Amino acid sequence: MTAQQPYTVVRAFPSFDVRRYPDRVVVQVPVEGDFVRAAGRGVRQLLDYLGGRNRSGTSLPVTTPVLQELAGESRHLVSLVLQGHQDPDLAPGPLDEHLRVRFVPAHEAAVLRFGGGWSTGRFTDRGRALLGWLPAADLLPDGPVYFARFGPTSRTGYLATNEALVRVISA
Repeated sequence: MTAQQPYTVVRAFPSFDVRRYPDRVVVQVPVEGDFVRAAGRGVRQLLDYLGGRNRSGTSLPVTTPVLQELAGESRHLVSLVLQGHQDPDLAPGPLDEHLRVRFVPAHEAAVLRFGGGWSTGRFTDRGRALLGWLPAADLLPDGPVYFARFGPTSRTGYLATNEALVRVISA
């Protein structure tokens, strides 16, 4: 069974939730290309790392979701949470020079869960909708919208589960 990134729902609204995510360590890779293809290319590199292509040769458990954020006009950061790691220095070092292991401090995020395929328009529209609901909830975005994808790329249509997220602070 694939472990899921832990969180606690701190506030629930009709269209979205506010979650508290604990400190975590992620392995991350920058990927050039369009939104949809970037996730697939990035995930392959991250799964190689988890499968033992790292400095210690250690296999690590796979977690969900795959996280993706825009890092330039056609550049994306694709990440996976390292289960059970709280210190990036204790995680196996990557052999791939493009991968980075980094610490992400605890934070709150507004989260809009939605189904459907992995189209750029679907993700962009959900991100805009989420940002539009924040003022009425007395929340301010604290960074850009990023996305979470659950399940394999072969899970399409109504079976796919995705999320638009943005770090938030109270207004």
